[in-house]
Amino acid sequence: MQQVASGDDVRIERLGAVGRIVLDRPRALNAITLGMVERIRAALEEWRTADLRAVLVESASERAFSAGGDIRRVRENSLAGRHDESLRFFETEYAVNALLGGYPVPVVALVGGICLGGGMGLSVHGTFVVVSPEASFAMPETRIGFFPDVGGSHFLPRLPGATGRYLGLTGARIGAADALALGLATHACSAADLARLPDLIAGYDGPLEQLLRELAPTEPGEAGALAAVRPELDWVFGAPDLAGIRARLDRLARGPREAVAAWARETGSALDAASPSSLAVTDRLLVEGRGRSLEECLRAELDTAREVIAAADFAEGVRAVLVDKDHAPRWSTLGKR
Repeated sequence: MQQVASGDDVRIERLGAVGRIVLDRPRALNAITLGMVERIRAALEEWRTADLRAVLVESASERAFSAGGDIRRVRENSLAGRHDESLRFFETEYAVNALLGGYPVPVVALVGGICLGGGMGLSVHGTFVVVSPEASFAMPETRIGFFPDVGGSHFLPRLPGATGRYLGLTGARIGAADALALGLATHACSAADLARLPDLIAGYDGPLEQLLRELAPTEPGEAGALAAVRPELDWVFGAPDLAGIRARLDRLARGPREAVAAWARETGSALDAASPSSLAVTDRLLVEGRGRSLEECLRAELDTAREVIAAADFAEGVRAVLVDKDHAPRWSTLGKR
């Protein structure tokens, strides 16, 4: 029997022995609010002692799993001096990330459409991440004067080669094939199969991994966009510091291979668009995160968020990208080339 509790743009459901967390704020692309993470946290805490076989995290929208946290609300709080309300949001959101990372039963994220920022925090910490071909992932926080949080300082440094540093600094978006290749996703299936997975899981008595393996292969059907530039990406973002990254990009941008040169120019432009202070904070957290547990990373991110949301670059970055949408932020500091 299905039990449903709705409210605050997220549905908390029980489908037999399966718990379902369904993000249901489609007009805002499931941007995550304080009310949503409070309900998710309460459900996860309650279900820890329930007789469940799995917990699913899903979206009611075909366009988006989640566009991330409701950062415009955080900016409004910052401008009005309501920092405590914003910190309550981050504390609760990070508590949810920690719960998902150590949950006693398998957590399965079903990702179709965009999965950005806080959406990744609801997907990548669980046991399985099943994607449709329409799925895409990004941590675009440096473009709004913030940094990759929700455990980004834990999962990004653990991606292959220097890909985590690349994704964290540039905010580049990757598709389903790259997500599978990097380990941000575990299985892939069609959009139709993704939609019927909750019922299939609820009615399946065997090992969950076996069901997913039969329905959703673990290998990408084709190489992702990053495959063509992986050697160059690892070389560039393996530089010892941000200045070294810039220098290596400049060298590739002048090189004879046009595809690589175009990637280098595009990547340089992405760094140019980011807040210089955010790049510095992000790079530091990624280095430190290599030796930290998820819980330690989340604590460090909360301390950092407390400082960053009160800084001028955060308010300006959110204004430029999400409020006025002129994409012309006036950063308080200048980047050095």
